[in-house]
Amino acid sequence: MSSFPPLCFHGCCASPPLFRMVSPAIALAFLPLLLTLLIRYRFYFVLFYRAVLLRVWRDCRTGLSREERCFQYVLTNATPGDPESILDGFDSWCTKKEFISHIGPKKGKILDRLLSEHSPLTVLELGAHCGYSTVRIARALPLGARLFSVEMDQKNAAIAEKVIRLAGFDEVELIVCPSDEVIPRLRADFDLEKLDFVFMDHWKKCYLPDLQMLEGSGLLGKGSMILADNVLFPGAPNFLRYIRRCGLYEWRVHRATLEYSKGIRDGMAELVYQGTK
Repeated sequence: MSSFPPLCFHGCCASPPLFRMVSPAIALAFLPLLLTLLIRYRFYFVLFYRAVLLRVWRDCRTGLSREERCFQYVLTNATPGDPESILDGFDSWCTKKEFISHIGPKKGKILDRLLSEHSPLTVLELGAHCGYSTVRIARALPLGARLFSVEMDQKNAAIAEKVIRLAGFDEVELIVCPSDEVIPRLRADFDLEKLDFVFMDHWKKCYLPDLQMLEGSGLLGKGSMILADNVLFPGAPNFLRYIRRCGLYEWRVHRATLEYSKGIRDGMAELVYQGTK
């Protein structure tokens, strides 16, 4: 007679109790780490939900883009010809409904103050998106100032155009084109000699090449100011590294939090061009 135990084909000889206890034990061991990560990065999880998951779900449900939904809300709740009302509409939507990466009211006050202090006559905005920052800039400019706003996405540019006109700023020049194609043509196409103020809020990877292109174009003169948003989050490390080392600018970073969010550190880089050395 064989001394081997009978074979089992019905699961009655499944994994021993010790093996069955391993998975729960591992899960319990990692639970404190998981809770720590959830607590430490809770603001990033909230941002991911509002900016990505909620957006995808509502895109599918409504058949509209996030920007189109925001514009409909602003159009319904804002007063035509009243820039403050339009900005408040955007802020209300982005705070209560869905996240959109405008400069927002808190960092917007930094932009407002710099525009008020310097009263620029020629302004270039790189990244109009839905027109929020365009309206914010236009309302602060002195009479006779020129504002050129660049947006490469045609659908977003169409919304920005409506928002800008809704606010009553018919004199704003909205250019629908990638920034690296616009900058070399600014002098010839728009008879520009110098830019007094540049606001960057487009693709962060474009900050450095566009800044260097502006330097090479001759459109930056002594005292020209550049304000770049989101240099800490999502971040523009190559841009910051360059301005630290190049010696062409007096600069500082205005510390802040990410627009329409809590607990996520961000900042705006303020640069004043000093010319070649």
